[in-house]
This record gives sequence, structure tokens and C-alpha cells, in this order.
Amino acid sequence: MPQNRVKEIRESLLMSKAELARNADVSPLTITRIERGHSCRMETMRKIILALGCKLSDKDRVFPGN
Repeated sequence: MPQNRVKEIRESLLMSKAELARNADVSPLTITRIERGHSCRMETMRKIILALGCKLSDKDRVFPGN
């Protein structure tokens, strides 16, 4: 079970994994791993939150429980 809402939010924005990866300056494989529920560094979380167009204060909405 995924531990975050990255995939849900990304898909609601009609954004591809590749596009999110480009915007966040991470690899598409990293996006795949995170969407599958793997953990990531705080810096990677920050990049993804911002690339999704969210504010850093929305961290708990994107990555609940982290």
C-alpha cells in the first residue's frame, strides 16, 4: 500500500511520470519507487511537492505520516 498520494495527485493533474521527474529533477525510476511506497530523502520529498505545484506546507497531504 503506498504511503503517499504522489500518484493520485500526479494523475489528477494529468501529468506523466516523466514530466514529474523532469520538473522535480529526479529520475523516472525514483518517481516509480516513491509511488509504490518506498521511502525517500527529505530533499526528494521537497522537490516532488514543489513539482506537483503544492506548497511545502502541504507536505502532510502529499506524504501523510512522514
